[in-house]
Amino acid sequence: MSIRLYDTSTRQVRDFVPLVPGCVSIYLCGATVQAPPHIGHVRSNLNFDIMRRWFTYRGFDVTFVRNVTDIDDKVIRKEHELGVPWWQIAYANERAFNDGYQALGCQPPTAEPRATGHVPEMIEMMRTLIAKGHAYAAEGNVYFAVTTYPGYLQLSNQQLEHLLQPEGEGETGKRDPRDFALWKAAKEGEPFWETPWGPGRPGWHLECSAMAHKYLGSAFDIHGGGLDLIFPHHENEIAQSRAFGDHFAGYWVHNAWVTMSGEKMSKSLGNSVLVSEMVRRWRPIVLRYYLGAPHYRSMIEYSEESLREAEAGFGRIEGFIQRVVERCGEVEPAAEVPPAFAEAMDDDLGVPQALAVVHTAVRQGNSALAADDKENAVARLAEVRAMLGVLGLDPLDPQWAGNDRGDDLHGVVDSLVRLVLEQRQAARARKDFATADAIRDQLGLAGLAIEDTPSGPRWTINNQ
Repeated sequence: MSIRLYDTSTRQVRDFVPLVPGCVSIYLCGATVQAPPHIGHVRSNLNFDIMRRWFTYRGFDVTFVRNVTDIDDKVIRKEHELGVPWWQIAYANERAFNDGYQALGCQPPTAEPRATGHVPEMIEMMRTLIAKGHAYAAEGNVYFAVTTYPGYLQLSNQQLEHLLQPEGEGETGKRDPRDFALWKAAKEGEPFWETPWGPGRPGWHLECSAMAHKYLGSAFDIHGGGLDLIFPHHENEIAQSRAFGDHFAGYWVHNAWVTMSGEKMSKSLGNSVLVSEMVRRWRPIVLRYYLGAPHYRSMIEYSEESLREAEAGFGRIEGFIQRVVERCGEVEPAAEVPPAFAEAMDDDLGVPQALAVVHTAVRQGNSALAADDKENAVARLAEVRAMLGVLGLDPLDPQWAGNDRGDDLHGVVDSLVRLVLEQRQAARARKDFATADAIRDQLGLAGLAIEDTPSGPRWTINNQ
């Protein structure tokens, strides 16, 4: 058994070899909490939740750290726009992110440090970088001198002479325009912390290096985040951490975006779809299936149609589970997933191929039910539950109890359909089969499939 991951730094799929046998340490760049999350934000955490679950299934002890960026230029701009204290904005949105993660079935991190809680660690890192000649203070700012680190830009595969470093607000006194801020001098009306170089606040990149060092040490296994973080954020993290003396991350894993009309889903573009709204319109477990089913390195082009397709795809799985349980009773997950599923997951978390194994088992199980082969149907369900459990998609798992039935739209539809089905049952009871069939046909035209079971009629999304 060998798990393989695509490593951005080497641009190839590599065998995963942990620093400590049997253990995995993961640092994921978490939320910048200037606004509530859209589904593009939660996709990253969901992808790494699946990674974490697979490592756990393979017997690893996983330490998963996900930070919160609760102070930066964006949060401060929101303070000025809304007239609300920055810390109030940050905390409210941090809770909104955690609500979104929980709604989609993501396990809580081992640690979730906030940037503002780690200023002493940042000061110590800057002190060391200045002493080593990699950083300098200027006009209350502290900058990293990029030419002092020979490996700079290897992650993003750029050339230093062609670099255009994004210009930060109030970054004065640079010796080289390509240098980046470790610390930003305080401006009037902004939050600040005292340092040996004057009052100010952290630079975004320094925050993650300091927190990764504190919680995972000088070396850890995997650093994750979205593709948009490769430059400048992750590139700058590498430079300052390794110049400080850390080995830092052994593997760099990046997930692709959720896009709309070909553009990255972004709050600044105004094309975001908030998680809080989506879970009112769609079942959270369906949203998890939709965001988790594509390979983590593949873009997802958001559309209502693709979400309906995901709902139908998951409905086929869920319908099979319900049919077996109704006919055979509760079935526990198998102790192991099928070899083909494991092979797919070991190969750079190949969730699409793994789900193909799930759907094959579902088809086999449905055929067994049709042949009244309950033993085979139960065996297939045990396999399906084991595979879905790894992906966080088992509808019978207690994690979805109370989490997957409260969305407003699905609840309204369920109530209305059940009312119509009661009318159909009444028609059948009085032997008015023409009316009963007409009701079934009308529901079919509305996209619903009706199945009569020993415990009564059951509706699902039509999978045709």
